[in-house]
Amino acid sequence: MQRASRLNRELQLLNKEPPPGVTCWQQEGSMDDLRAQVVGGLGTPYEGGIFNLEIIIPERYPFEPPKIRFLTPIYHPNIDSAGRICLDILKLPPKGAWRPALNISTVLTSIQLLMSEPNPDDPLMADISSRVQVQQGNILVQCQKMD
Repeated sequence: MQRASRLNRELQLLNKEPPPGVTCWQQEGSMDDLRAQVVGGLGTPYEGGIFNLEIIIPERYPFEPPKIRFLTPIYHPNIDSAGRICLDILKLPPKGAWRPALNISTVLTSIQLLMSEPNPDDPLMADISSRVQVQQGNILVQCQKMD
């Protein structure tokens, strides 16, 4: 019951005061299955793009982080071709930084920040990471090819 009321509060807050460029909603008939859209930030290779994400809420939420993946293909060193995201707050300690005090809004804002500031030192896609470190302009070209 605590999980359901917390999730309802989070979704109400996301609808009332969404982070800029972020939309989130429940899939029909399922409290555990959410979708989100994140708009690519201004001045980034993803500017103008709309990226769809799947959010699965685990049974032990908020004591376990939500499972989030990109449904929209994205060329990014910290996001693999299956849409999995390498972000510390999506993992439990000791390797991760998830805490029950975090929420879906914070996670979506962190994903949006990761899109603006890739972390080439902790890549899921090593080939993309090496290109980010060498040629920032090449990323823009590759992102435009995916449109």
